[in-house]
Amino acid sequence: MLPAELIATYPRIFHMAEASAWEGIQRHGLLSTGALVDLFETPHPRKRRLLSERRPDMTAVRHDVHGSALIRDNGPLSEKKLAACLTDMSVPEFLRLINSKVFFWPTHKRLETLFAASAYRDRPHLILAIDTASLLASHADRVTLSPINSGATVHDAPKRGSDTFKSIADYDFEYWRTKRTRPTAVAEICVDDSVPDVTSHLVEAYIRNPDGSVNPAN
Repeated sequence: MLPAELIATYPRIFHMAEASAWEGIQRHGLLSTGALVDLFETPHPRKRRLLSERRPDMTAVRHDVHGSALIRDNGPLSEKKLAACLTDMSVPEFLRLINSKVFFWPTHKRLETLFAASAYRDRPHLILAIDTASLLASHADRVTLSPINSGATVHDAPKRGSDTFKSIADYDFEYWRTKRTRPTAVAEICVDDSVPDVTSHLVEAYIRNPDGSVNPAN
């Protein structure tokens, strides 16, 4: 796939976070779970658990300087189902892999599907709409694409492993476009580790409320 085709197909991509996350994002950018626990100097035993084990509930981390932050759960993921569909990695290895990435939804429809999930529908969320061309201009070498929702095994569990995330150049967009449709050919757009300058690529930041109304992020 060419970057220009990715931009043309998905000119805006979306990140969803807890409503309370905006201040930290403005200060530190978007951080993967791995980058966040490093920033917060999380002690090793807890860091290992957060990155290598399923998180059944949202988890808070705290730091004397940085304050507190919330790490989302892995509710849609079953370790048993994940183990059965992994091709070349252990469950801890795959969890560490997905915890090393910042995730974006390529379409608003996928974002709405996430809103509708029982774990999220009853509370407000911060939504960041990102200009894809701007993001790629700064971070294309760290962008990877996935054809599946890599952190979910609820409805089905497609095979996954070390080759789930492909660079833009290596992603077989034509295959997935033919198998599905153009808008659904990519399920996840990721950046390795962090996007420290995310506000430079921002189109809009807003709070999406449970009733569907929106307010600008302050």
